[in-house]
Amino acid sequence: MTPSVADSWARIETWLARHTPRAFAALEPPAEPSAIAAAEEALGQPFPASLRESLLRHNGTGYQALLPPFWMLLNVRKIVDSRQLRMRIYGDDLAGREEGDPESEYGPWWHAEWIPFAADGCGDYLIVDQRRHSRRGRIGDADHETGCSFSPSPMWASLPALLDATATALETGEPVEGYCRVAVDETELEWEDA
Repeated sequence: MTPSVADSWARIETWLARHTPRAFAALEPPAEPSAIAAAEEALGQPFPASLRESLLRHNGTGYQALLPPFWMLLNVRKIVDSRQLRMRIYGDDLAGREEGDPESEYGPWWHAEWIPFAADGCGDYLIVDQRRHSRRGRIGDADHETGCSFSPSPMWASLPALLDATATALETGEPVEGYCRVAVDETELEWEDA
């Protein structure tokens, strides 16, 4: 059974505070529930419960890459801005496109029921797939050049699974998806090829 978002965050916070205090200090404070509600209204759909729970713990990670190998968690405002940007770019294409198999390893370039929650700083996002299918809630890598892909790895099955895998990799030092955590000068977290 996958640990809760709160349990995984507690493990992540403990490791960061002990080994990379600057990364720990960069974690944003909790989002305001009213800001989450306003964001959901702006997007026209609710956030998944796990994303809401994570935002109520930390409203993003600033410019610190927390998730392997280089993903920064977005704050509520950046979630809205990022999704609106992608909808402006791909909105016309979405209207006339058939969706295809929503459970496929590859998705369309963008979908109106995706919610970005992490970014790499180069135009790519991790998204929560909110389409109604049996794998709803899975995490996709929405690359701005190649479109979205979904890994079959259990780590990418949901946001709770991703946070748990991150916490476990931090605690054990074992590679996750080919990357190992590195504490740089005991102040910052980085992920390097294993």
